[in-house]
Amino acid sequence: MSKTELNAAGMAERVLLPGKTTIGILGGGQLGRMLTLAGTAMGYRFVTLDPATDSPCGQVAHQIEAAYDDEAAALELARQCDVITYEFENVDAGVAGLLERESYVPQGSALLYTTQHRLREKRAIEAAGVRVAPYREITSKDTMQSAVSELGVPCVLKTVTGGYDGKGQRVIRDASQAASAYDELAATGAELVLEQFIKFECEISVVVARSTNGEIKTFPPAENIHVNNILHASIIPARVATNIQIEAQKLAAAVAESLQAVGLLAVELFVAADGRLYVNELAPRPHNSGHYTMEACATSQFEQHIRAICGLPLGDTTLLSPVVMVNVLGEHLEGIIARTGQPDIEAMELGVIPKLHIYGKADAKTGRKMGHVNLLCQNVEEALQWIEQTNIWRNTNS
Repeated sequence: MSKTELNAAGMAERVLLPGKTTIGILGGGQLGRMLTLAGTAMGYRFVTLDPATDSPCGQVAHQIEAAYDDEAAALELARQCDVITYEFENVDAGVAGLLERESYVPQGSALLYTTQHRLREKRAIEAAGVRVAPYREITSKDTMQSAVSELGVPCVLKTVTGGYDGKGQRVIRDASQAASAYDELAATGAELVLEQFIKFECEISVVVARSTNGEIKTFPPAENIHVNNILHASIIPARVATNIQIEAQKLAAAVAESLQAVGLLAVELFVAADGRLYVNELAPRPHNSGHYTMEACATSQFEQHIRAICGLPLGDTTLLSPVVMVNVLGEHLEGIIARTGQPDIEAMELGVIPKLHIYGKADAKTGRKMGHVNLLCQNVEEALQWIEQTNIWRNTNS
């Protein structure tokens, strides 16, 4: 069910109300699952398109089981749904264009086009007046050597497309490593970019929402701890100065406005030793570092995304409690589930309230994200102490 209203500029905008609205999700992973759970509570219905049988999202929504580039399946998704969103950014360009023609996709494909390509992304961030680490496009071994000389070491060579959780990257700590790093990544056939390595105090991220009517709200910044290039924990409030947190939120809002984003945009930033902020990456979707909002904020990132794409007023993003989100990887799953089945003495003694979320994935592989725990607390150090005391993450330094 939808209605059309006029915004402040006198332009027609679409408002999709709960009750009879069906939302389509391209992708059936955990982000789609959590979007569905949040939106179902609001009264929306969901259909997901994913090639995997018994996908995490398909367990809680109707699923069209088909490949992402299956145009007939995409047309069926469009037929069944009033609005379509996506839960990952590597959407097939042909399908994205088809869905835009055949259905209502408020996020559009322009933002996907930008964020799927590191060089386009960096240029778009700069166009918003926001700082990124110095970089150079790499097109040959000669440009690689020149760029290393200009940017200095350490620096990071990355594929321009693809790459996630550290894949498609090579850190160059000495100029003598430049040629081999180039050969390794050039062999993939991908375009390459070299980035100056920023000496940062910590990494933070801000999840910002922009609705179809242009309303913008940011969530409190999360301080992110990575281990083996995979997010281990997010700490909120971030342990940085208040003025840095405020600036990070302003920068995230500026990027969302400049890109005319709709829905969620996660903005990952480095905090340098001098307090300067550098945007590292963007993700046009719900983000792992925003999972803490599920219990710790007045509105979760997932509800906020639904509100944004459906044209509803955005929800309050106030932080209700300090919180630490810790990822549950395949090697942690058995331990955390066993712990859930007994009284948690350490949590009670520390004043920590663990909230477990398991994604419903079939195979618990080492390094695979299987769930997360939100640790509500009075002080984030207590939650970090709980993580250490459980011994579930004993091989992880937090």
